[in-house]
Amino acid sequence: MPAPVMRLAIIAGMSAPTIIATRESRLALWQAEHVRDTLVARFGLAVELLGMTTRGDQILDRALSKVGGKGLFVKELETALAEDRAQLAVHSLKDVPMDLPPGFVLAAIWEREDPRDAFVSNRYAGLAELPHGAIVGTSSLRRVVQLLAQRPDLRIEPLRGNLDTRLRKLDEGGFDAIVLAAAGLKRLGLAARIRSVFDPETMTPAAGQGALGLEVREDAHALRELLAQTLHRPTFLACHAERAVSRALGGSCSMPLAAHAVWEGDMLRLDAALGDAAEVARPLLRTRQRTAVADEAAARALGEQAAAQLRRAGAGSYLPAA
Repeated sequence: MPAPVMRLAIIAGMSAPTIIATRESRLALWQAEHVRDTLVARFGLAVELLGMTTRGDQILDRALSKVGGKGLFVKELETALAEDRAQLAVHSLKDVPMDLPPGFVLAAIWEREDPRDAFVSNRYAGLAELPHGAIVGTSSLRRVVQLLAQRPDLRIEPLRGNLDTRLRKLDEGGFDAIVLAAAGLKRLGLAARIRSVFDPETMTPAAGQGALGLEVREDAHALRELLAQTLHRPTFLACHAERAVSRALGGSCSMPLAAHAVWEGDMLRLDAALGDAAEVARPLLRTRQRTAVADEAAARALGEQAAAQLRRAGAGSYLPAA
């Protein structure tokens, strides 16, 4: 069956509106609206949004690693899918646990925005300009260990809340600088707040950073077929390799692990870095792997190869703290 005819047949079997479950932060709504508008324009689907507040949004006084990890941002959305109150959930892929609960799948991963971390400050242009003992805000263990690897003199203080809340706390004078994902700032038209971006070789991003993940129920066959046509294959394979590193190491929010893959022709280069959650000033373990990747199995093998190299470098003594 030709692709256009197949699309019409799939859509014909989806008479009810497709409801997207989304967090209610401004960034999450932008992402859900972007997916909605794309599905409407490309397939003529009827799409509605279901805004939700997750546990991750409610608990702001403790680090995510202490209260259940980034999965707190997706559990309520998955409940809406399970109860058929929604058929699709849109996530920042870096917030999606490496292993989904039974009955759920990622139907597509969309082309990523800038995956780098951004240095945001009202007084300083970059990390090197910060004075001795400057206060930097982040609640990401991954960022903490990499910041201290470059500037062990810094005071790293926890910073929770949505993107606007974090910027407000900076503007109120609580921090000399904060570190945020460049993708979120750019998506919300706030690129002017970025003073500089970190080199991914020294501040390696989180697995999946900058990409969107579209989650559905495993038994939603028609919707899965439709969404599969929106998958951005280079991003999908790169993120699959990145996530495979964490999965192979038993990754969780309490593990200061970074993984970032970049295409070099048909070769995929994967950089990974691991810190110690208990001794954050401990030297980072780093690895770089590079191989030709043409399919999901090869991407997964690349990630597992990076994880194996980290284990050979001593990751075993770093992981108990996570």
